Amino acid sequence: MYAIEGYWNVVPRIKEVSFPARGKMQILLQDGRIIVVAVSKFPSVQKLSMAQRKKWYLIGNGFSFDDCSEVIHIEQILGNFANYAHEA
Repeated sequence: MYAIEGYWNVVPRIKEVSFPARGKMQILLQDGRIIVVAVSKFPSVQKLSMAQRKKWYLIGNGFSFDDCSEVIHIEQILGNFANYAHEA
């Protein structure tokens, strides 16, 4: 009998946010997965300077920045609201 491989029944939780390359935002999840997305999909983040982007913090299962009123939630990163919605 084989063990089930992959990330079944794992709730994605954000651990870290970084900006490794121009135009890219990288999200490290607590389970070790790394997701890289285009900053252009997040206009509120895109207009922040690199110094402002370094001042991020976790809020619920999302993140925001000291100089930004928008909270980016995991379902916005993964693009699957039905499976990852932060509210019922």
